[in-house]
Amino acid sequence: MLTLNIGPFALALPHVLILGCLLLATLSGWWIGRRNGHNPERWLFRLLLVALLVARLAFVIAYFEHFRDEPWRVIDIRDGGFIAWPGVLAALLLGGWLLWRMSALRKPLGIAMAVGVLSWGLGTLTWHALDRGTRLPELALLDIEGRSVTLQSLAGKPLVINLWATWCPPCRREMPVLAAAQASHPDTLFLFVNQGEAAEAVSRFLDSEGLALDNVLLDSGNGLGQRVGSTALPTTLFYDARGRQIGSHLGELSRASLARALESLDEDKQK
Repeated sequence: MLTLNIGPFALALPHVLILGCLLLATLSGWWIGRRNGHNPERWLFRLLLVALLVARLAFVIAYFEHFRDEPWRVIDIRDGGFIAWPGVLAALLLGGWLLWRMSALRKPLGIAMAVGVLSWGLGTLTWHALDRGTRLPELALLDIEGRSVTLQSLAGKPLVINLWATWCPPCRREMPVLAAAQASHPDTLFLFVNQGEAAEAVSRFLDSEGLALDNVLLDSGNGLGQRVGSTALPTTLFYDARGRQIGSHLGELSRASLARALESLDEDKQK
């Protein structure tokens, strides 16, 4: 399961996890500090903002080469480009300084921070364990020529599956990034699985955009999205050569965020 649906909205599980942990931390801090009137809520929000800022900065520094030509993408956080541990460390250091400086908030803020960090850590580990335990679905799709292709038959090399549609703006924006990666990573198989559209519409889009993509498949019933637990587009899935899922990305990929995901595939291949 990659998304949580609330009415017409689909939220990525990592985002839901962060919001849930912030809520737990806020309630814990309020409960502990209610008798003395010391609510650490505003400090918790500030610590979260510091964590996110540092995590983004760490990602930009690590993948700076991909931001050189488009520096404005540094502030475009829609690509999900964050490196968590520097952000958590920065928030803990700032939180420790606050605990030292403000004795009145020491207990409620300290307990709230502990609840937030521990719940986030356990939740993240659990989600990654479940995410990485998913196998390549047994599903047959059609290629652009109408021939049947089974996903299981494609196992044997690292696999990137992109779920997309021509009417989806972030799908359209990320397609050149994926096309370039397909050309530069011949040892990785890229599948472009269109969700719910006819072959004519897909062919018209590819021709109009000048995209030369291999392995374009049609999923007329959105079966793959349902199997992997994602109702949002674009969704990109990463599998090792044995058909075991090692990662996923909900939303638009940038060159930097795709590079990081492909590094994970390469590292897994070397194990």
